[in-house]
Amino acid sequence: MLTVVVGVGPGMGMSLARRFGAAGEVALLLRDEERGRSFVAELAARGVTARAYAADIADETALRAALARVRQHQGDPDVVVFNASAGPPGSPADVSTTDLELAFRVGTLAAVVAFQEVLPAMRARDSGTFLVTGSGVALDPWPGGTALTLAKTAVRAFVLAAAKDLSGTGVHVATVTVAGVLGTPGFGPDAVAERFWELHEQPRGSWDAEVVHRG
Repeated sequence: MLTVVVGVGPGMGMSLARRFGAAGEVALLLRDEERGRSFVAELAARGVTARAYAADIADETALRAALARVRQHQGDPDVVVFNASAGPPGSPADVSTTDLELAFRVGTLAAVVAFQEVLPAMRARDSGTFLVTGSGVALDPWPGGTALTLAKTAVRAFVLAAAKDLSGTGVHVATVTVAGVLGTPGFGPDAVAERFWELHEQPRGSWDAEVVHRG
């Protein structure tokens, strides 16, 4: 099983890589090439086979090219976990259009691009899982993080629409909505990563499009 994790850092991204890597190989998409090498070495020490691909996820062309390299080197993914987001602070009264655009490019548009890139192969074999890291701000808007709130609300709506669109097929699209702050009690990255795994493991015909993790 090949899992692609789009957006990898030392917390949630690496927890996802370790959890899914226990069942196969992983591909890591992240911006920093040097950090990617470090993550690959860390995973190797735990017995996980991984490759890292450097790409600016906010750049559609770069993201498509990185996913093409994954297919070239490791094949079509069985699972994609989209874990990227950006959320510069700002209230409804002062958030800038520049920050809004960044949040949407990283957290929403990149998810759509990744989904559309991997969907044809998943549909052709009638199997595949596409998961997105969601946020509780999509359920309870956070005024101080308006850009993140709007981007997370939009990507949640996209996931739910895609799940409806693919109902009856072998492609499972879903989101884990993290209704809390990662790293606080009940919201450890490893615990949240387990919710992703549980979604992936759900039997066909009993799929959820969303799980809300409340700690």
